[in-house]
Amino acid sequence: MDQVKFVALDRDDLEVVSTHLQDALVKVADVIWRPKETRLVVGLSRFDWLAAEGTRPELRRCRSALRFERVNCCKCRQVNPSGKDAVLNLLAIEFAETDAPAGVVTLIFSGGGMLRLEVECLEAELADLGPSWPAAERPVHRDATDARG
Repeated sequence: MDQVKFVALDRDDLEVVSTHLQDALVKVADVIWRPKETRLVVGLSRFDWLAAEGTRPELRRCRSALRFERVNCCKCRQVNPSGKDAVLNLLAIEFAETDAPAGVVTLIFSGGGMLRLEVECLEAELADLGPSWPAAERPVHRDATDARG
């Protein structure tokens, strides 16, 4: 597993980061909001989709850090900050510009949970922190037709 390191300064960059973080596992205790530093740091267990889809598929995870700078406000929906042991499944990260270059970054988790960051501009970094390890299973996504019945 090759370690990744990305900087995101616009929506296209953030889409690349979001793709690499699909199905990352996030322990609530590893979401660190530092309002005085205008920074949010999230520790994650990133699933390596590139290795899982290769010619010799490997199911692997890696400890990674996602950092957002210039964050003015951090709000959560259906994420209990006091439930430190809860584990969230990250589905996607989106950016919507409000008053350029300011905007809103949304981290979307399965089950309806969200973190909403109001940023003065988009400045994020994703970096793997060490070696990978075998994953127990490949994340599975239910088809919308399956969810109906």
